[in-house]
Amino acid sequence: MNLILFGPPGVGKGTQGEKLAAEAGIAHLAMGDILRAAVRNGTDAGLKAKVFMEAGKLVPDEVVVAMIEDRIAEDESKGFLLDGFPRNVAQAVALDEMLAKHGLSVDHTVFMDAPEKNLLDRLCGRLICKACGFGFHRQYSPPQNSGLCDRCGGELYQREDDREEVIAHRLEVYREQTEPLLGYYQDKDGFSKLDASGEMAAVYTALKQVVKIQHG
Repeated sequence: MNLILFGPPGVGKGTQGEKLAAEAGIAHLAMGDILRAAVRNGTDAGLKAKVFMEAGKLVPDEVVVAMIEDRIAEDESKGFLLDGFPRNVAQAVALDEMLAKHGLSVDHTVFMDAPEKNLLDRLCGRLICKACGFGFHRQYSPPQNSGLCDRCGGELYQREDDREEVIAHRLEVYREQTEPLLGYYQDKDGFSKLDASGEMAAVYTALKQVVKIQHG
């Protein structure tokens, strides 16, 4: 099974995607993780990306797609869930072309959405562990000890791009660049729109129903 989750920042793609991929036994392909791993491992695409990143420039679409291709090739037999990619229509077209080259296609594309107030509440409350990268939330999933990671005891911090003024800009960029993906995907087979404004457990149950994963 091959899936795409997309939607605005703070809608829960990463949290829900990681859980769903684990239950379905497929690879969870988060763009940020793929980028860092490709650079760290020195792959061809990773070396190309590093040049742009060190120059403070955006990594070109073709390099990003090449990274996705490398990861999908590793896990081709079991399927994948893409989280955070594609970010725009050009990337969606490039992804479809790359998958077709390998005789693959996307089974389900799920657009997760929530009111802007929900998104702001979620993003402003996020905390990340400096040591292991595990995420918490001041309101929805607070750490047992304030400021410390439950998993490793590392210090928790708020990412710069989770501050309110930065979030407003992120949402604006999303509306300009990523929201047009709705027009690209909504008439394709396997497209679903999911209200992700409720409790995380309820949203996850609805997500499983959409992609036909049996409750267990």
